Amino acid sequence: MSFPVLEHVAKSARHTTFFLSCGAANATPIIFLHGWPELSISWREQLPAFAALGFYAIAPDMRGYGRSSVHPRHEDYALEEIVADMVELLGAVGAKKAIWVGHDWGAPVVWSIAQAHPDLCHGVANLCVPYQPDGFAVETVVPLADRTVYPADKFPVAQWDYQMFYRESFAVAEAGFERDVDATVRVLFRSGDPLGKGKPARTAFVRANGGYFGRGNSAPNLPRDAALLSEEDERRYAAALERNGFFGPCSWYMNWKANLAYAGRAKANWRLEMPVLFLHAAYDYICETLVSRLAEPMRAHCDNLTEATIPSGHWMAQEKPIEVNAALAKWTAAQFPELWAA
Repeated sequence: MSFPVLEHVAKSARHTTFFLSCGAANATPIIFLHGWPELSISWREQLPAFAALGFYAIAPDMRGYGRSSVHPRHEDYALEEIVADMVELLGAVGAKKAIWVGHDWGAPVVWSIAQAHPDLCHGVANLCVPYQPDGFAVETVVPLADRTVYPADKFPVAQWDYQMFYRESFAVAEAGFERDVDATVRVLFRSGDPLGKGKPARTAFVRANGGYFGRGNSAPNLPRDAALLSEEDERRYAAALERNGFFGPCSWYMNWKANLAYAGRAKANWRLEMPVLFLHAAYDYICETLVSRLAEPMRAHCDNLTEATIPSGHWMAQEKPIEVNAALAKWTAAQFPELWAA
């Protein structure tokens, strides 16, 4: 049986969340959270697949994106606020628990839900960004960097140099993405390249270059990567980012102090007891987890961890949807057999 993908809005006094759904509304929810600078459509290949498997598959536009609320201050994009959005969303669909799946910045949201609200989780799965129990920030990940690729004297904050650029030059970073949004989308959404393995990621040079695309430059005019995006996908991403701008999406990077404090308050729950799935991207050189020590805290703090590697770049769910769906389905079948018929 095939299900249509439907559009919904969940409103509260503090926030409005637009979301897509697919499947029977009384089935177990599996909620997919996108990252920077994406939309709910990033999960377009997962929604119908998991609806067909018997789940109620949901994907929201996250805070600052698409048709969800765009808030005016940097501090409005702290993880504690975003977790509250997701708790409200779960309540709006009439569910008490869900399987939560995150990618990129969606992953720290899912990890935070697991810490702060373990009672709302059947289990959690994340793509590319592993668990940092004390919070996802430059301060926590730099000690785990691969110093054979990023010597400390040349790359003091390794591949996370771009996050420091947001802190030091936010308006410049924002303007660089907004000069030509269509070109920005085409540059960012690229398939993984095996030839990049063992080389510094371009994000390690952002401050030295004066911007993501160089000082005062817009994104170069590259052709669309048809293996990753259709013309319609590109148009929808670009239209949303043109309408809302990059202030909200980039503000997610501006709350490291608040996010570390939020994780600190959840220290009693740093050890995750629920089933956890992590998917490594073989050709993601910003979130490189196969050679560096970046995944070690996750392995030390998850009691029931399953790991798999997908031969993709960072945009895993869009680049390799069959492989991602297979890994997620295998994990859910093994860990939650009773939920498939619920």
